[in-house]
Amino acid sequence: MVVVAGFASAGFVANAQPVQATALKESSILAYRLVHPLHEVDAVSHDAVFDVLVLPSARKLLSVAARVDVMTFDSGNSNRDSHAMEVIDAITFPEASFTSTSIVQSGDSINVAGRLTFHGVTNDLTMRGTVKWMDHRLEVRGAWDLSLTAFKVERPALLLMPVEDRLRFTFAVTLTWAQGSAAGPGTDNPHAVPLP
Repeated sequence: MVVVAGFASAGFVANAQPVQATALKESSILAYRLVHPLHEVDAVSHDAVFDVLVLPSARKLLSVAARVDVMTFDSGNSNRDSHAMEVIDAITFPEASFTSTSIVQSGDSINVAGRLTFHGVTNDLTMRGTVKWMDHRLEVRGAWDLSLTAFKVERPALLLMPVEDRLRFTFAVTLTWAQGSAAGPGTDNPHAVPLP
């Protein structure tokens, strides 16, 4: 469903052109949960970089690209985090990145399909979430599951018991843009937004 946000006094739709949205670092997080039969581990990064193209007049996301330095995830235990970085070969593969290939919106719900590169492996992935539109601001929350074996990561074990294959990722991102701003040239393909 497409919702028109409003009209300017001259009769033109405000922000009728795609605009590049910027994530507010202080209110944006990317987190994961790892589950072991004996305990669960939650780690958070506040340093993910998001590159999002939006059409405010239609309250529509056009493309999403993101990247994160995997060493910025913090579980509150530095020894545990260091071991996690060894498991995923963080020195060799320091970044994970995602680029959307399609986005489907229905009301406040959104499905973002794309390609995720992690541990040197690229796989298809779909994120599911919700959107909340405000004046020159957008909040997006969602989640996806990642299979460690699908990305060729050996599952670590504790007391001979391996962790679950599934990593559950969640995110909360607040995006903003300037009134009257435009994405500029080179945005004919909404899913071809390069990472900075």
